[in-house]
Amino acid sequence: MMTMFQLLMLGGSAYFAYQIYKHIQTLEEPEKKVQDDAVDTDVRTVKAFSTSSAKELVDKADVEFENKDLKKALALLREADQKEPHNADTIYKMAYILQQTSSSEEALNLYLEASELDPTNEYIHNAIASIYRKDGEYEPAKKHLQKSLDIESSNYLTYFNFG
Repeated sequence: MMTMFQLLMLGGSAYFAYQIYKHIQTLEEPEKKVQDDAVDTDVRTVKAFSTSSAKELVDKADVEFENKDLKKALALLREADQKEPHNADTIYKMAYILQQTSSSEEALNLYLEASELDPTNEYIHNAIASIYRKDGEYEPAKKHLQKSLDIESSNYLTYFNFG
């Protein structure tokens, strides 16, 4: 048999459950705002919640990379890329980490994007060539190694990779 206290608790619980049910019935679906440029929405969202600048995020990512926490470094670089899109150095660093974690296809796409943004960076062309060479695509690898030599003919790494 239920005590008076238990009956009061049961009645109170039922009352509050009914009040919550009534409140939920009055809620409406939030309207979705149509944005012309989804990237701008992402950038605004990141800027609204992140207190670090893109440079600070890249610096933090460098520290995490040195500490061998590639996952965290990549996340920081992606956030930096959202805050400051089209930065060739940030994209290059993301690609390098992806290449280290066996994501060659995604790394290659990022390297190619970085090379479009900074076509005079011989290290980007070396990285592209190394992925092509690893995949057995020797002609594109040779083309990018040649571009690297055209940019900096004294880079011993390029000569080493070319051989």
